[in-house]
Amino acid sequence: MNIRNMLERFAGRVPCCSAHTLLERVRIYAGFVKIEHSVFALPFAYVGLFLAKRGWPGFAPFLLLTVAMVAIRSYAMGVNRLVDLVYDRQNPRTQGRELVRGALSPREGWVFVGVCGLVFVLACWGMNPLCLWLSPLVLFWAGFYSLTKRFTWLCHLALGSVLGLAPVAGWLSVTPEFNLAMVLFGLGVTCWVAGFDVLYASQDAEFDRARGLNSMPVRFGVGGALSLAGLLHGGAVVLFALAGWGAALGWGYFGVLILAAGLLWVEHRLISEKDLSRITMAFFTINGVVAATLFLGVLLDLFLLK
Repeated sequence: MNIRNMLERFAGRVPCCSAHTLLERVRIYAGFVKIEHSVFALPFAYVGLFLAKRGWPGFAPFLLLTVAMVAIRSYAMGVNRLVDLVYDRQNPRTQGRELVRGALSPREGWVFVGVCGLVFVLACWGMNPLCLWLSPLVLFWAGFYSLTKRFTWLCHLALGSVLGLAPVAGWLSVTPEFNLAMVLFGLGVTCWVAGFDVLYASQDAEFDRARGLNSMPVRFGVGGALSLAGLLHGGAVVLFALAGWGAALGWGYFGVLILAAGLLWVEHRLISEKDLSRITMAFFTINGVVAATLFLGVLLDLFLLK
């Protein structure tokens, strides 16, 4: 058999990889990890980065941090989808997810998760030795949080603590020493994320209860859980205020913080125990604006109100 015949036989077995097919695969992987949800953690990572340098940190640190944050968030979401697949196949709300409908195989999912983990470690290596040393611990915790709802109703705080690493990570990426203000920002993010995760989990309270899974809505009922989410968001606002004070931010940041607090209040007005129909607006739209708003408040202080 000559080379031409071999190539023709190979081409007959391998489907053509058109631009359309490639874009469709990218769309599937992006949907698998909900890439748009990066809007929750990235602004707070940039808060730590910009505050560490008290201004523009330079293109290379900005790019490395962006790559690291998108990679670790994609890794965490991918692990979550994979370990929860057995439940997602049973939940009517999650039938459109990529693994459930077969658009992506579990094997492909695990390969993607592994690549994301590797990219994260390489990005940390490009930052400094401390970030590289901490990267395996972050990978462990980012993967482990998905298992916590199997044994504790505090699982929302576990998720929050993963995203709460963002401002600390931003700071450490250019200044390898811990900072109290960044820890306070991280605790604020933890409470903020835990609060809106409680809102999101309220949709699945009955499903989770029937399968022995844990959450605040399962433990305290939807009404009680919504009240606890309000307390978590109130605590987040207080912690963000303390963090701003610790970072020597001025009235520009605190003015924006008042706006963010108002948005969180609106979020809780949109949802009630008897009406969860506006959960998408409350969960994604408003919280995305909250994160972006607080980062803009930091930029306002650093660049316009010096």
